[in-house]
Amino acid sequence: MTKTRKKEPFIRAIELHRDKVPDPKPYPFSIPAIATLTKLTMHPEVTFFIGENGSGKSTLLEAIAVAAKFNPEGGSQNFHFETERSHSELGDFLRLVRGIRRPKTGFFLRAESFFNVATEVDRLGATDAYGGKSLHRQSHGESFLSLFENRFHADGLYLLDEPEAALSPQRQLSFLAVLDELVMEKGCQFIIATHSPIILAYPQATIYSLDEGAITEVEYERTSHYTLTRDFLVNRQRYLRKLLDVDKSE
Repeated sequence: MTKTRKKEPFIRAIELHRDKVPDPKPYPFSIPAIATLTKLTMHPEVTFFIGENGSGKSTLLEAIAVAAKFNPEGGSQNFHFETERSHSELGDFLRLVRGIRRPKTGFFLRAESFFNVATEVDRLGATDAYGGKSLHRQSHGESFLSLFENRFHADGLYLLDEPEAALSPQRQLSFLAVLDELVMEKGCQFIIATHSPIILAYPQATIYSLDEGAITEVEYERTSHYTLTRDFLVNRQRYLRKLLDVDKSE
């Protein structure tokens, strides 16, 4: 069956009100990719942010979440806990260009603070909405998939920061199947920061790279995630000899 869903996005684009930033020199405005940001169009279904550590991809995703009124540490828009104030000011100067549709639900997943979200779910007695079992009583990977399968519903806006952090390669494939169902059948929109070449392979998504001091759109086969992984798998011995100074042919 041909997939043809193309609904109005919840977020059409993001705009940085640079003229309102009091000082562009401090972090995060000094990050090269952020320093060049003015307006960025979001794909109506799936947008990816990629880049090396420190490139600003997670910082930008966090700012979008803050502008969309999600809890900075993660969770839904109804979560208001704060374990440690660590988010940047970028979200205060970011404008979301919204579509006609409004999301009925949503979630901001941060791999680094997911433990805090799981604790808040238990505190609120909301485990039924997350599969009926405490997220703390599952493995990291199981809790992530339980979140995706039980808490992510139709017409939702979902912002995910490195969802692969707890997922094995096999479970990353399972996540792709869940993602596709939510996008193609349930009208959801995703914005995802990732290092995973498996997750990044989701077809027809927009991929933005934050490397090289700018935010540029790139095709999947031209990402370093794809090219490096492919080259390593094909030429494993050469990489190991170079990196480890070991002759693997002996």
